[in-house]
Amino acid sequence: MFIIVESGSTKADWMVIEASKSSQHSTKGFNPFFHTQEDILKELNQHEGLLAIKESIDEIFFYGAGCSSNELNKTIEEGLQGFFTHAKIHVDHDLNACAFACYNNTPEIACILGTGSNSCFYDGVSVSEVVPALGYILGDEASGNYFGKRLLADYLYGLLPVEIDTELKQLGLTKASIIESVYQKPDANVFIASFMHIFIKHKALPYAQNLIHKGLQEFIDVHVKCFEQYQQCEVNFVGSLAELLQEELQAVCDKNNIHIGCIIRRPLDRLVNYHLNLKKLESVN
Repeated sequence: MFIIVESGSTKADWMVIEASKSSQHSTKGFNPFFHTQEDILKELNQHEGLLAIKESIDEIFFYGAGCSSNELNKTIEEGLQGFFTHAKIHVDHDLNACAFACYNNTPEIACILGTGSNSCFYDGVSVSEVVPALGYILGDEASGNYFGKRLLADYLYGLLPVEIDTELKQLGLTKASIIESVYQKPDANVFIASFMHIFIKHKALPYAQNLIHKGLQEFIDVHVKCFEQYQQCEVNFVGSLAELLQEELQAVCDKNNIHIGCIIRRPLDRLVNYHLNLKKLESVN
């Protein structure tokens, strides 16, 4: 029995596979920049479905936001190992999950647009980056963090359209509560991105359209045009924002002569197929 996990900073999707059977679970996302081994164990120990099978798991393949170095990956690995005590743990970057899930037997640029944002090039053999992901403070162009920061700032500045401003006021948001959640409480990136449902609800407003197109163009300029092949190969997208903004994303890509291959909200199913195919090859060899 093994598990494939695809984790962003907000949510993690788990697929448990045993022979021909499978079951899916969800937990909060685990990012080593924001979460400790203790955070991981606390979350998993509250999940009845995973508690019931933890002793039976042989192997876990975890792909997560922020899992970009051996040192960072160790935080996730040790947290998972403390719960799944009999399992072999593999921790890898969520960019790799994105690349594997989107790959269609042709070189691609694979992009993440969710709570955060990032990109890579995958030729079927190796995954490579040109520019780094700088996180929710310095980077994350066109992500939930990017739009959420602008939304909260404009709310406090009194610059929002009345439709969006009214909904944020109904949540009881004040300058004090926002500052506390952003600068003092944990998971600031998740808090900042948590208002995307309101932003998307009103995305037809000129304010939102201007911000969306500006953010998407910034993402293309920084994270897609950095690859020399960006107009010759497929550019694929994974993540909730990519799907929710697919009309705007298509328009911006068309403007930049970029060919979109696919847009996938959650790559878990394709990632599972990738691993099942690998295991078939291993059994043959």
